[in-house]
Amino acid sequence: MTSSPAAPAESSPDITDPSTASGDPDGAVRPSTSEGPTTVVFVCTHNSARSQMAEGYLRATYGDRYDVYSAGTEKTHVRPLAIQAMEEIGIDISGHTSKTLDALQDVEKDYVVTVCDSAREACPVVRAREMVFHQSFPDPSAAEGSDEERLAVFRSVRDELTNWIDRTFGGMPGESPPADRPAP
Repeated sequence: MTSSPAAPAESSPDITDPSTASGDPDGAVRPSTSEGPTTVVFVCTHNSARSQMAEGYLRATYGDRYDVYSAGTEKTHVRPLAIQAMEEIGIDISGHTSKTLDALQDVEKDYVVTVCDSAREACPVVRAREMVFHQSFPDPSAAEGSDEERLAVFRSVRDELTNWIDRTFGGMPGESPPADRPAP
């Protein structure tokens, strides 16, 4: 899948040119060199699956470099199959709760990532110090079939998310996630 830019923040880099993301020629996001960790917020419509899995994975894998949040344009609940899919790779998101962007209004955001097309379209203007961008993933909560068939869809989306996060927020090109983190 390809990234496409959302509304840029005031005085943000040109988000149509990935090389401007923190000045990195491979387009990956690099942690801020300013004081404190870089703040990342993942946004999805219901804050129930994709954004929750992204928050959990980035925090568990690169939490020493990033403060991570997720929110939705609507508040619902965290999907049990999202919790199960993440537990399979050793990440517990069972304590996560669904919240709206209003709950994060006082959080200074370095990067805001919309992870579904609906959130990108419905999302109010959200400002970020560095960049607001869009990376769409399929909606696993729309999956039909048996519990096992639906879980397989959650796993697939989890794997897409975690691979994208490793490429985008991970270390230097070619660097692997920490050894204590199982591969999806």
